[in-house]
Amino acid sequence: MSGPAAGPTTATSLGPLGRRLLASFVLVALVAVALVATAGLVGSSLGVSRTTAQSRALAAQRVAAAAATGYSVTGEWAGSDLTAAVTTAAAAGARLAVLDDAGRAVTSTGRGQGMGMGSGMGTGMGMGGAGTATTGGVQVTEPVLVAGTRVGTVLLTFPAADTGGRRLAWSWILVAAVAAVAVAVAAGWYVVRLLTRPLVALTDATRAFGAGDVTARPAERGVGELGELAGAFDQAAQAVAEQQRLRRQMTADVAHELRTPLTALQAGLEELRDGLVEPDRETLTRLHDQALRVTRTVAELSELSAADAAAAGLHRAPADLGAVTGEALDARLPQLRAAGLAVTRDLAGGVLVALDPDRWHQVVGNLLDNCARHCRPGDIVRVQVAPADGGTARLVVADSGPGIAPDELPHVLERFWRGRDRHAVAGSGVGLAVVARLVEAHDGAVVVTSDGASGTTVTVTLPAMPPAVAQDAGRPGQALRRTTSASTA
Repeated sequence: MSGPAAGPTTATSLGPLGRRLLASFVLVALVAVALVATAGLVGSSLGVSRTTAQSRALAAQRVAAAAATGYSVTGEWAGSDLTAAVTTAAAAGARLAVLDDAGRAVTSTGRGQGMGMGSGMGTGMGMGGAGTATTGGVQVTEPVLVAGTRVGTVLLTFPAADTGGRRLAWSWILVAAVAAVAVAVAAGWYVVRLLTRPLVALTDATRAFGAGDVTARPAERGVGELGELAGAFDQAAQAVAEQQRLRRQMTADVAHELRTPLTALQAGLEELRDGLVEPDRETLTRLHDQALRVTRTVAELSELSAADAAAAGLHRAPADLGAVTGEALDARLPQLRAAGLAVTRDLAGGVLVALDPDRWHQVVGNLLDNCARHCRPGDIVRVQVAPADGGTARLVVADSGPGIAPDELPHVLERFWRGRDRHAVAGSGVGLAVVARLVEAHDGAVVVTSDGASGTTVTVTLPAMPPAVAQDAGRPGQALRRTTSASTA
């Protein structure tokens, strides 16, 4: 068994989607801060290290030059003046040790520096300016050259780097991370609410609509695509509500249409059964008319259902629109003449379209049947087929009947619409709806115009086919219907 349906989402709740989006904002902020901080620290460390190494190497070179100057005065380390070298090293912030060419300490600055620097120098004498990290700091060596001959080595010991700057940088990074996360949470909350509130409202409206409230609409519209989604829901909901209204009206109309003939049939048959009337021709004719009325109502409803099914499975082939329309008109002439209508035709030949001939007969038949029902004896019905602009073909069925009221024109193609005279005219109001559905399936359009006093004009527009395309589709004798000449009935 399925669980209970979820209730409406509260105004302050983000919901699963909102929480995921907010978490994504925070995660992106944290990752961005981490990447920027790492890149900044690594870049600054590399830059500072390179600059520091270069400055230390230059300081070692200057100290070595000063030591070489002191050595060159006496030609030996004993008695040489190394004051300038010591001063230069002190200015660079380093402790100095001067070694002779045998690696023995000549002079040094700082307590205990001499012994520590003399040991192990044999392996590094050739590495001029190289820096080595030790527990006491960073050592940089530089050879002392006099007239191109190496006479000794200076060894500078720089203090270890101060970690205070790194701690300060990390503290600022932490502050920036907290600020970025706070901004991400605030901006994320705003954006997530902006996105989810219309969705939540649409979800609530959908649930209410599914529960039977056809008036339910989203309380939040949203912007952009969310606004379009809410608008599309409104249109769909309005269409469903309108269809429900039409179905209710259709049910009432059909019940009204069927109730009268069925009651008359029942009463007449009961009279015959009880022997109250004789089964003469007049009585049977009256009962037969009532049966025909029931049959006609059921057939119209069946016709609408068949039009929906036929629209998905048309058998279209190149055909002469004038020829097919002429055949459908010929089949309806007896009905039109019986209604006292005069018919004129102007069917141009060679107007080629891709259509299903059987369904096109139904389109033309429904249009003419509509004229027979609503026109008065003596009115004129004009049927015209002609090419139109833009590579289209046009069928026009115009009558001189009473016309359609302007406020009813927008509804004439709707299903089950019968207008003000629905109780005076037989039928369930599906004829033009069937026409619109079938024409739409042929990629065409239907336009109904009337001034409400001097008749109605129905214009059907279909895509036309070039003659060469029609000939390629099949042999003319098989693909095209016979063209009938224009005539006046």
